[in-house]
Amino acid sequence: MKILETERLILRTLEVDDAEFYLRQVNEPSWHQFIGDKGIRTVEAARAAILSGPMAMYEREGFSLYLTELKDSGLPIGICGLIKRDTLPDVDIGYAFLPEHWGKGYAQEAAAAVLAYGNRAFGLQRIVAITAPDNQQSIKLLEKIGLKFETRLRLTSDGAETNLFAYHF
Repeated sequence: MKILETERLILRTLEVDDAEFYLRQVNEPSWHQFIGDKGIRTVEAARAAILSGPMAMYEREGFSLYLTELKDSGLPIGICGLIKRDTLPDVDIGYAFLPEHWGKGYAQEAAAAVLAYGNRAFGLQRIVAITAPDNQQSIKLLEKIGLKFETRLRLTSDGAETNLFAYHF
């Protein structure tokens, strides 16, 4: 189901039929470095992860991570959306794009649209984002769309430090 449309992109719900794309996305070296290795190694595991992750969150919260595709071709290039984590009091924005689509403004276009959508559709007055302290590309993107650094925190007692950014409407 289409959720958002921008000048160049369509953001839609992730479906089990997107498992091959999702498998590739979650096994990109940049995903492992900055988000973490989820141990998803097969299409079947990717289907299960989509069902228990984005699809379950969409049912529960009304939002989730969305597949982001090029409007002109339908080619999936990444994911972007809103996430409600147990470890954060606020809804956060998350995104990841395949490396061959970096540097073209797609992530910024998608993230800005999702940020506005969170406020417009759900009345969110504060949306946060987390990023590894050494993920300079993600930090630049968050700052470009108006999020401000607030603090460093640990989401779990044994986890690494992460940067917390926030946007106030």
